[in-house]
Amino acid sequence: MDRKSILFLCTHNSARSQLAEALMRNRFADRFDVYSAGTEATFVKPPVLTVLKEWDIDASAQTSKTTNDLGGLVTDFVVTVCDDARENCPFYPGREKTIHRSFADPSNEGSTEEERIAAFRRTRDEIDAWIIQTFGQDAFQDAI
Repeated sequence: MDRKSILFLCTHNSARSQLAEALMRNRFADRFDVYSAGTEATFVKPPVLTVLKEWDIDASAQTSKTTNDLGGLVTDFVVTVCDDARENCPFYPGREKTIHRSFADPSNEGSTEEERIAAFRRTRDEIDAWIIQTFGQDAFQDAI
């Protein structure tokens, strides 16, 4: 199978798309070049790094960036992980497929640190399960 590239898009590139980038790279770096960006850049939220580290995934080198920061990057797949990014998704020529799968924003959940981390864990787990289901060997062959 040829190596493919995938771009995860979200509004701020601070939580969901960052989680997706790290999880996809962790699971399928041997088959995919993985990127993430937002319609506007902010920063990677600390709970993202915390819940990834729980799974021994080091995403500390990841940064929040916009699609403009990626230059003329052309990917095979663009995955929007929030409804806002789907509505504002830029045109990427040459891609095989655009996929939309909205995940709840964990940034808006919980009033205590424990509740916030729990929300990020739920989103991490949901994104990871979706990645496996969608891009696992058999599922991916059906998707393309």
